[in-house]
Amino acid sequence: MSKLIYIILASGVISLGALAGVLTLAINEAKLTRALMLLVSLSAGAMMGGAFLHLLPEAVEVLPPDLMLAIVLLSFMGFFLVEKLVHWRHCHKGHCPTHTFGYLNLIGDAVHNFIDGLIIAAAFLTDIRLGLVTATAVALHEIPQEIGDFGVLLYSGFTKTRALTANFLVALTVVLGGVIGYYLSFWLENLVGWLLPVAAGGFIYIAASDLMPEIRKEPSLKKSLIYFVTFLAGAAMMYLVK
Repeated sequence: MSKLIYIILASGVISLGALAGVLTLAINEAKLTRALMLLVSLSAGAMMGGAFLHLLPEAVEVLPPDLMLAIVLLSFMGFFLVEKLVHWRHCHKGHCPTHTFGYLNLIGDAVHNFIDGLIIAAAFLTDIRLGLVTATAVALHEIPQEIGDFGVLLYSGFTKTRALTANFLVALTVVLGGVIGYYLSFWLENLVGWLLPVAAGGFIYIAASDLMPEIRKEPSLKKSLIYFVTFLAGAAMMYLVK
């Protein structure tokens, strides 16, 4: 099977995660919250493990260590800027148009998903196993995010059907990013080597800035321990597939 087929299949499966929003219509809110927190913990561990155990070791074989680390840092800061400037989670001023906010959310998701597609392409072009590891980490992160985005669209005034359709169409930009990343790799020398530390910086930012703070908010010691063990399980999963 060609690497392009792997990229399309993996990114296509990730796009289907956008349909996870429909689960919120059938699951009790308390149960959904517990399940999402476990998934968030697992995702944080998988992303940290994927970055430090797979992406960075592969990147250092292609780029000088100092350049590679500089790209990781720039990527970390870049993801912060993208999240701040494009992917707004809510309106701070309290009087922005609800539909405008919904569309801003979709634009931010499209940018984020396109970058995910580029990252997945770079990983598969480096090694099939690395591609599977990266796609798994992205998928674990995308499911709770897509459920949250579905709720955001409903809150902004979208109907359930329209929110689900819009979320899915935007999720397909993962496939677009993957295909474009595949073909760009033949035109731009060493593109894959540059995208690996970008992916690592993005994974570290998402895990450390978005996911782990949610785990830290848990006041219950028992639940915190459960989430920590789940976090370790995500990291261990990445170690076992080295």
